[in-house]
Amino acid sequence: MMSTSLTMTVAVVAAAGISLAAPASGQETAGQELGTVHFATSCNEVAQRRFDRAMRYQHSFWYQASREIFEEALKADPECAIAYWGIGLSFLNNPFSPPPTPNLPLGLAAINQGKALGAKTPRENDLINALAAFYTDYDKVDHRTRVQAYAKAMEQVSNRHARDDEAQIFYALALNIAASPADKTYANQLKAAAILQEIFKRQPHHPGVAHYLIHTYDYPPIAEKGLDAANRYAQIAPAAAHARHMPSHIFTRVGSWKQSIASNISAASAAKVNKELDDQLHAMDYMVYAYLQLGQDDKARVVIDEMQTVTGFNPKLIAGPYALSASAARYMIERGDWKGAAQLQVRPSEFANIDAITHFARALGAARSGQPETAKAEIAKLAELRERLRQEKNAYWAEQVDIQGQVAAAWLLYAEGKYKDALKVMEAAADAEDKTEKHVITPGAPKPARELYGVMLLDRGMAEDALLAFEATLKKEPNRLGAFLDAARAAEKLGDVSKAGEYYTMVVEMAAGAEPVRAEVAKARAFVAKAR
Repeated sequence: MMSTSLTMTVAVVAAAGISLAAPASGQETAGQELGTVHFATSCNEVAQRRFDRAMRYQHSFWYQASREIFEEALKADPECAIAYWGIGLSFLNNPFSPPPTPNLPLGLAAINQGKALGAKTPRENDLINALAAFYTDYDKVDHRTRVQAYAKAMEQVSNRHARDDEAQIFYALALNIAASPADKTYANQLKAAAILQEIFKRQPHHPGVAHYLIHTYDYPPIAEKGLDAANRYAQIAPAAAHARHMPSHIFTRVGSWKQSIASNISAASAAKVNKELDDQLHAMDYMVYAYLQLGQDDKARVVIDEMQTVTGFNPKLIAGPYALSASAARYMIERGDWKGAAQLQVRPSEFANIDAITHFARALGAARSGQPETAKAEIAKLAELRERLRQEKNAYWAEQVDIQGQVAAAWLLYAEGKYKDALKVMEAAADAEDKTEKHVITPGAPKPARELYGVMLLDRGMAEDALLAFEATLKKEPNRLGAFLDAARAAEKLGDVSKAGEYYTMVVEMAAGAEPVRAEVAKARAFVAKAR
């Protein structure tokens, strides 16, 4: 009977066009370089070995490979019900974003098969039932609500199996993905971190613990706590492109741009070899962001040009399409190339929030380069995309697009000479953005709203308020080149030569390898040279 069930699962997967081909580089070789995981099961010895191997891939979000190996575990032991749980996990992809819509019925089918078969231990049945909360009524209940239901179910699993590390690890992960972006106490994240840190002491080579600690600390006030995990994860699981990339989440948060670049060069290379093209583009977007913070615009441009040649990524996953749109937008906005921003071409995607990135760049560029009618049309498009996201019950991205619309509207008002109204709208946008968190898919906004608010204040001669805005930006997002440059300009306007010198010196040090340089960087170099 179970042979038929396995065939049905494979058939469902094939019908969705999802490959079960063996991962590049070979499972056995890569499996030895993915860390150490033992997830005890009631399956036979062969299936147990395969299950542990699958979990090493799964903990580094190598979903396609883990899914195939879970299937192999079922072939070795058709009664291995927990393998269906593993298949269900693999269909979530990166759980910090909604799974691709075609994956939802597949994941539910796997979980239902696991439930129908029934596991031989309460722990395995508890895990299967908990994951069912993520998939049940996926066509009726929004993603956020199902995530909360899953977190509650995993809390019960955690309580019932308090001495089981894997149960605790997945509870910690559930806490993190269920955390509210508006909770600035980071209650869920810190609770998850406390769980994971204790396990890390016992299992220092566990890939999932290092990985999830990085996600747990991927927030400005607590990012430095993640440096240990960031420095260790790539060494624990060097075969995984994702493991090479994830440290850059922390490096980005603390402004360690050279480390971020090194991580992502390595990650993009590994992802390219393994044909993990979504991961390759994701790493390259982080690389572009970091190069721009060092003023190395020419290197950022080379990466973007290479990104345009990458084909074959999954358009139903957010990572690839997001990277392509965001990197192009941030290249124009970070450099203040407003005409270039206004001329960006929209790459239509299946995601309203991704399309919004380019429309935002076009709106901001048009407003700041004397094209008010174009700006109005782009702002109207942002409003349309925001409403689409609201209808999709995607509250987080609807809010982010709404903030983009506010920023663009503020600069349009400014271009029309309505300075008081512009400052009011811009301040509200900055306040709104500060109350939320960036999504894990991105190293950051093309330019923080608070930083753009400071630019507007400085342009109106309000240098003292502008300096406060730039310094607030730097507190939240350390070592941003644009914020340093603008803070130096504001200090200069205030006659604070000492502070201006401090900020210009930071610019010169950060952009030491930048050739050719932006005009603002050249000015910083001249200022520092004159002061010596």
